[in-house]
Parts: sequence; structure tokens; C-alpha cells
Amino acid sequence: MKKPRLIVFDVNETLLDLSAMKSAINTAAGEPGAFENWFRTLLQFAMAESLSGPYRDFGEIGKHTLEMTFQNLGKDLHREEADQLLGHISALPPHPEVPAALKKLKESGYRMVTLTNGGLRTHKQQMQHARLEEYFDVFYSVEAVKKFKPHPETYNYVLQSEGYKPSETMLVAAHAWDILGAQRAGCKTGFLKREGKVLYPGGIYPDMVTETLDALVYQLTT
Repeated sequence: MKKPRLIVFDVNETLLDLSAMKSAINTAAGEPGAFENWFRTLLQFAMAESLSGPYRDFGEIGKHTLEMTFQNLGKDLHREEADQLLGHISALPPHPEVPAALKKLKESGYRMVTLTNGGLRTHKQQMQHARLEEYFDVFYSVEAVKKFKPHPETYNYVLQSEGYKPSETMLVAAHAWDILGAQRAGCKTGFLKREGKVLYPGGIYPDMVTETLDALVYQLTT
């Protein structure tokens, strides 16, 4: 594989560890699977919003779907509690290997950007808290095109903004649906097999598959 020139990173679960948020939601709901149920529902309705329109902020969808999750469990969710639980998204730590891996990649001369389904303001707060902002050239949010990943307009927006061809670009993500979307846009892909993450068998096998970011960076820098 010819190495990419531009690397586009997904953020939540790919770079940032959601364990604390997962624990908080599961504890509040009294159900060990509450977080996973909520996150699946969040993605489902984000994609439904993309297909049906008009655009609605990811955080707003997150609040509505968290309420749905609690309703399904027969639990009440007050607005203050919802805000507190969802507030964890702005204060997530990076996965342990991420800072050093990004530093090595940056020092190797790659142009690095992010692309998130979340709002840009929240995303910047995330990166500042995780102390990862110095490694990236630009932060991108889908709010600019008012569609959610994996809609093709989201990837094309970054490609057009950066001036790179799809063949020169790699998306790195821990979500099979994000990998599929980037592949359909013509990009190279790197899949991180974070805990509980598996590839979609109906898609094209990614150019790189590793369990951690440092292992993927090793392949890109040697």
C-alpha cells in the first residue's frame, strides 16, 4: 500500500476512552448494558436524521436518545442528571497509547486532522482536556455540512477543504460503519480493534487493522 499524505481521525473511542462515561451511565441506569444501548440508539437516530433531515445537533440527539434508553429501562431521567451524564463527553481521557503515537506520527511529517459527528465547540473542549490539540492541523465537525458520518458529504468536505485526493487520505477509526463510509468515499482506512469492536463482513477489508494506535503508527512510519 502506498502510504497516505493526510490522516483523518475519528475521535470518540478511536482516540478518547469512553470508560468513565460508560460507567456513569450504567450506574445511573442500574443496568450494565445501558451505555451500549444508548450509544447504538444515538448512532441510529443520527443516521436517521441525516437521511430524513433537517440537521439536528449531535448533543441534542444524544440527550433525546439517553431519555429513550432510560424509558426502556423504566427509569426516570431528569434534565439535570442527563446534562451531568452527557457532560462526561467533554472530559474524556485519551487511550493510554494515543499521545505518544500521535507525537510519533506528527514528527514523521503527516498532516493530521480530526472528523467528528459532535459539534466543533465540544470537540475542541475534548481535545484541550485530553491535551491532544498540538498534534492536529485542523479539527473538522460534520456540523459544517449538516450530515452525520458515514454520509459521503462528510468525508468529501474534509477532502475538499484539505485539497487531497481520496487515494492520498486515510481514515483511522474504531467503528466499522465509519470505515465503510470512508471506503465508499475512496479513502484508505485503518481500523482500530478497540474492545468490543469488529469489522463489517460486507465491507472491503481495511488497509490496516491493529488493536492499538501505536501499532498502526508503526506501520505508517516504517
